[in-house]
Amino acid sequence: MKPLTASVLLMFPAALHAEPTYVVGVEQAHFMPHYSVEQTGEYRGFARDLLDAFAAQAGIRLAYRPLPAAELLPALLAGSVDFKYPDSPAWSAADKAGHRLHYSQAAVAYVDGVMVAPRRQGLGIGQLKRLAVVDGWTPRGYEAPIGAGQILPIGSRDLPRMIRQAMLRETDGAYYNIVVAMHYLDHVRTQPGALVFDAGLPHSRGTYHLSSVRHPELIQRFDRFLDEQRDTLVALKAEYGVEAGLDSPYIGMEQWKVDFLERQKARQAAGR
Repeated sequence: MKPLTASVLLMFPAALHAEPTYVVGVEQAHFMPHYSVEQTGEYRGFARDLLDAFAAQAGIRLAYRPLPAAELLPALLAGSVDFKYPDSPAWSAADKAGHRLHYSQAAVAYVDGVMVAPRRQGLGIGQLKRLAVVDGWTPRGYEAPIGAGQILPIGSRDLPRMIRQAMLRETDGAYYNIVVAMHYLDHVRTQPGALVFDAGLPHSRGTYHLSSVRHPELIQRFDRFLDEQRDTLVALKAEYGVEAGLDSPYIGMEQWKVDFLERQKARQAAGR
């Protein structure tokens, strides 16, 4: 075969420099500030900006394929998507048995727990009789009392319905991702403080990861990106508020209450 001449090469510059494209399976849900799929099909939020930044550095293209949550893992295992986000080694262990999945290091931390009306905060698990849970979610830490009939789970089709149930006192609390629930109350329903996180009730902490079956080398490159672009990651987290208050004892509490408690602590310390 004859080598391509310079004139022929100039006819196909895109082919010479085409970036390989990989498909990321993402959850078809409104889960801001982490991610959201709009009616147009556009994927946006913290996750989109993070993954786009990685793709730009790695010289690849990422195409996002929104799927219902229940279809994401089967798509990854079947090879119809190259990556899944979010994922965690702790999720769906039985379904992943026999498959070798590769996970990135943690991209972002989260807390799942119970939001309650302010007047119910601190009452304890004994006063939690009806718990709103979005269909498909598992309320971690509540399996035993639910199994014993001490807590009745009330199904909700989505976050807005679940928040409404708790606010109308149809349930005693609502179990969800705390940052996402607060974002909805603050920016969508515009009723900040209508529900607050009760840190005295069982809650779980975890991290979101990028996973792949077929591309462990790109998972390693994503890890290097997270390490090398630490400032970018910190800036994105701050911009979207995805970890806002997660390391604070006042997670989910209104700022004026945080300020009041901090002043109270300072006065007590000064009086010692």
